[in-house]
Amino acid sequence: MQVLTDRFGRAHDYIRISVTDRCNLRCVYCMPEEGLKFLPHEKVLSKDEIVDFMKIMAQFGIKKVRITGGEPLLRTDIVDIVSGIANIPEIEDVAITTNAMYLNKKAEALKEAGLSRINVSLDSLQADRFKEITRGGRLQKVIDGIQKAEEVGLFPIKLNVVLIKGQNDDEIIDFLKFTKDKDINIRFIEYMPIGHAGNSWKKKYLSLNTIFEACNEAGFEYEPVDTVKGNGPSENYRIKGAKGTFGLIHPVSSHFCASCNRLRLTADGYIKACLYWDEELNIRPYIQNNPEELMKIVQQSIDNKPESHEMALKLQDEDTSHKPTWRRMSQIGG
Repeated sequence: MQVLTDRFGRAHDYIRISVTDRCNLRCVYCMPEEGLKFLPHEKVLSKDEIVDFMKIMAQFGIKKVRITGGEPLLRTDIVDIVSGIANIPEIEDVAITTNAMYLNKKAEALKEAGLSRINVSLDSLQADRFKEITRGGRLQKVIDGIQKAEEVGLFPIKLNVVLIKGQNDDEIIDFLKFTKDKDINIRFIEYMPIGHAGNSWKKKYLSLNTIFEACNEAGFEYEPVDTVKGNGPSENYRIKGAKGTFGLIHPVSSHFCASCNRLRLTADGYIKACLYWDEELNIRPYIQNNPEELMKIVQQSIDNKPESHEMALKLQDEDTSHKPTWRRMSQIGG
């Protein structure tokens, strides 16, 4: 089997597919308060296009898939999309990242369709603050969704926490305590400059060394672990005696590009080899009638993939070698 490999020797076996750019929330790091102009429905990949695309990619070594958005559970055919991908023999793992507003209703059907596991965005454990960060989210609905996911056997459950200076950094200890009694992986993620003009994002940025400092101040002993299932770049730890774990994803202060194994497909059919840079190539016209040309374009994207996204240079106000993406996070899929 041909393996999709770039000029730096990085093999790609993982893809993140955005199935919609629409979202029912307006999280501060993901979308402007006024929202975005969403794609018309005819511009969004259909269920058949997504599944046909994955049947092709599976022949070139892609084994792991994460479905993202916007909010993927807004798709009325999301269960059929999961089923179609999970039934491809070469696919070993299908996951979803969701804000969990509809997870309570859909978790059981998603599990039955072949979903392996789930990531939930949860940036505060305080109801009022959660509503503020998400601009309208209801914390109890997320908690209910997480409990339902546990009941139906979606495991591991990972909670994504974007660390925001001055907004939720005083909850670090509360999140760490959450792992003591629950077999859940809390993943702290650095605030990134995706889709942000200028340097305003720096006011909200915190290095994840803050997590270790909080552990030390609270007297928590922790140790690295390698037992958390997943495809991402999280460095995982466990507080001694805790059932769950916590992970650090620090794309800015300590980027993980050297081991990057992923591609991204946007909801409107563009392949992206790097989250941060603006290069993206349209593969939609070729999905169902010219797989050979499709794969040439995919390989071209991989061949053009830079060695690093250089976000750390942005933090230091240094020049970068490529142009950053124009898309907001909700338009890429994370």
